Amino acid sequence: MARMGMEAVSGVVLAGVLALAVASGAQARSDQDKLIPVLNAGAKTLNFDWPMIRIGAGEYAEGPTGVTVFTFGRKVLGAVDVRGGGPGTVNADYLRLGYNYPELDAVVFAGGSWYGLEAATAVETALKDDGVRDGDAFTDEPNIALTVGSIIYDFGPRRLNEIYPDKRLAQAAYRAARPGIFPQGAEGAGRFAKTGSLFGCNAYSGQGGAYKQIGDIKIAAFTVVNALGVVTDRQGRVVSCYPGASWPKVGALKSSDLMQAFPDSYKETWTGPEGQASRKNTTISLIVVNQKMDPAELQRLAAQVHTSMARALQPFATMADGDVLYAVSTAEYDGPAKMNSPSLGVAASEVMWDAILNSQPVQPQAPKVDAKAMPKADVLASFAGDYVFSQRVTVKVSAEGGKLMAQATGAQDAYVIGRKAAVELQPVSASVFTIPGRYPLTIDFSTPGKLVFNPGHWQQTGVRR
Repeated sequence: MARMGMEAVSGVVLAGVLALAVASGAQARSDQDKLIPVLNAGAKTLNFDWPMIRIGAGEYAEGPTGVTVFTFGRKVLGAVDVRGGGPGTVNADYLRLGYNYPELDAVVFAGGSWYGLEAATAVETALKDDGVRDGDAFTDEPNIALTVGSIIYDFGPRRLNEIYPDKRLAQAAYRAARPGIFPQGAEGAGRFAKTGSLFGCNAYSGQGGAYKQIGDIKIAAFTVVNALGVVTDRQGRVVSCYPGASWPKVGALKSSDLMQAFPDSYKETWTGPEGQASRKNTTISLIVVNQKMDPAELQRLAAQVHTSMARALQPFATMADGDVLYAVSTAEYDGPAKMNSPSLGVAASEVMWDAILNSQPVQPQAPKVDAKAMPKADVLASFAGDYVFSQRVTVKVSAEGGKLMAQATGAQDAYVIGRKAAVELQPVSASVFTIPGRYPLTIDFSTPGKLVFNPGHWQQTGVRR
């Protein structure tokens, strides 16, 4: 009886633990469900005349993270080329089979690492739910939806939460798609992309597009640049970087200098006390042409354009990158002015380089310390408390001896605010502080009960508990 009683008690305890775990999971899920999609945001856009291509961009500002959906006016022929050592894809293997039949409906790019792959299948079900496609795959013209998708890694040290682009966001972006308008910079799937972490540049990045028409031939390129390497212009200069203190300034810094200095430049990155880099990186791209092509030609176009991207991203396609490129032929043009495959590849490669350059946003600058702005002790005390950013990140702020101190107490550091020891916050104004260093960091207490890192486009918000 005693043993049976203990087993019964253990069962009750186990049931309680499971119920608590389920409840906790439900709470986390409900928090994600409360997020409001932001659609087609951003002032910098590529505008082009090609009704066949419709684009929708969605994001959760709280991440920030997002998704970008490319849909076509009818089913199209697609190909894929994978170069990176850590790709994350949905349905890419089907395109590798090389069937000479247009079956592709959409290409989906997303943040959120593996969790973001939900976005690709979400667009498939939206196509069915909206009556665009059905479940019939055995007619002369199969009508079942097919999408492909790839993801970038935008978690880790760059943001202090694990919000991901989910089914709801992807379907909202799909339904908000519009022809000829593509948001550029840190928008959509590129909402919290970064570049150059191999060298410690850790520059903000995003998504870029470019378009060119040569006679009757149309070429469009789209890319989300989250590369381990640096973005390089046609003069060999690094476009975006937070350089080391002794480095040449951006504009004079060449990618060849970083490459030739390797591994010294690498060692500087990883042994410094301020490193925020992540080795999980990816550039995901799409090249679209209106010229009719057979599967072999389209596959070679994908390989040629993808290979060319090593000029603009240095290094490219490393083990720590998940580089994937999709190529699409809309087959709208099959006239006498068709370009041969190598020539079309050269033109498309240059359009893709333009797209990569267009992905780069203006980099935030570091705030200046103003010692005279240090508030009085009672104001400092009002900023004290534990600020929760996520289940992994909490920052403890304390007022000590006329100074404001901060220390991370969760499972993850909060930028240069580490877990081993408290660090002093330097005043910028009466409610804004910073920690001087290689990477800009603004710490804002302007809103009561909240701590905001880098207020603005890339902000992270913690709530005092």
